[in-house]
This record gives sequence, C-alpha cells and structure tokens, in this order.
Amino acid sequence: MSTQSNDQFPTETALVLFSGGQDSATCLAWALQRFARVETLGFNYGQRHAIELECRGDLLDGMKSLRADWAAKLGDSHTLEIPTLAEISDTALTRDVAIEMGKDGLPNTFVPGRNLVFLTFAGALAYRRGITHIIGGMCETDYSGYPDCRDETIKALQAALSLGMDKQFQLHTPLMWLDKAGTWKLAHELGGAGLVDLIREHSHTCYLGERGARHDWGYGCGECPACALRAKGWREYAATTP
Repeated sequence: MSTQSNDQFPTETALVLFSGGQDSATCLAWALQRFARVETLGFNYGQRHAIELECRGDLLDGMKSLRADWAAKLGDSHTLEIPTLAEISDTALTRDVAIEMGKDGLPNTFVPGRNLVFLTFAGALAYRRGITHIIGGMCETDYSGYPDCRDETIKALQAALSLGMDKQFQLHTPLMWLDKAGTWKLAHELGGAGLVDLIREHSHTCYLGERGARHDWGYGCGECPACALRAKGWREYAATTP
C-alpha cells in the first residue's frame, strides 16, 4: 500500500492505528511527517498485553517533546472497547495459554479477523470525523504468517471500506515490506536517535505483557515471538548504525 514521500498530504488529516507498540509508534511518526493533523486510535479487546495501551500516553508526550511541529499536529486520541473479539477467540493473545504453533500452520497468537475488525471500526470512526487516510502497521515481512497482515488483504479492505461507506479511503501501510531492522531504521530516519530511544523505552510489543526486564531493544519477556523479532531486528539495525 501507499508509502508516499514527506509532505505528500500537507492539508489533510490521518487516523493512525496506535496500539502502543514499536510498529504503531513508527507509523505515527511517519504520519506526523506527512499530514497536517494526526489522530490516533487504539483498541482494548481483552489482549493479554493490554499494558501496551498504557504506554501510549508516554509515547505521545515523547513525540510532542521531540518536535514542536509534531506536537502541533497531534489531535485527538481515541480508544474503542471491543471485548467481544476476545470472547469469540481462543488464542494465546486473549487466553493465558502457552504460545505454540497450531494445526493450521499458524501460531496461536493469531486472532482471527482482528485487523478486519480494527480497520472496519477505524473506517467508521474516520467517516464520522471526516478523515479518509488510515495508517496501520501491518507488515508482510515479519508477520508470523498472519493472513490479515498481507498486502492483498489490506487492498481488499480498502476497496470494501470505500464501497461500503461510499467514501474513498486510503489505507497506508508504511511497514508492509520492511523487516524489524528496517522498522528501526525508519524510526531513526524519521526522528533520529531521540525517536529510537523513545520507542525502546516506552513502547510495548511483548505478547505476555512483561515489562520487568529491560533489554537493549526495550522491555519484554525476551522469549515470545514478538520479543524475538524485535530483538533480532535491533541487533541487525545496531550492527549497521553508529
């Protein structure tokens, strides 16, 4: 999907799916570089790592401190409660069970329909607020095989949302073809070492919601797939960045 250059949309507003994780924090900075105003949206769906939602405030404050123009662009922060998603799921992200591979070849951290639901709610909120640009951190490179993170899925959703609401939405996925090392690199390009350090210190990606141990790449259990990907990406990024 779209990865336009800086200042591509200098008069428009964007809505960023902002969970409080590394990817969504990077996407928020990407949007702040391109849009006149940026609103954020998070979802509380009964996830085990709901602590990520608590990280958003520090990340937003940090973004404002990093750059005055970003502070001026940041608009409303929204949170939608959708506990039904956890009620109909039987996954390692919504139940206290071990993370493992399922019989279908997907890890049991896959929450069926999650991104479909998220983007549909985002579209409804964007429609009400007069926004047509929606940014998400979906990625087809480091994505554990989740089918709702594929570029093809996002393109289909963009078409469905635009048809179903009779409004031409644009879904932007700036991380779609980046691995985690590339995501760290993008953060550095967008906000320098200050943004990288902010993401390391205040974002949350660990599936288990663990924030006790501080690693080079940030907080997390260090063992779950999300931590493993983040750590691997950090090592690769750090090896090529002074």
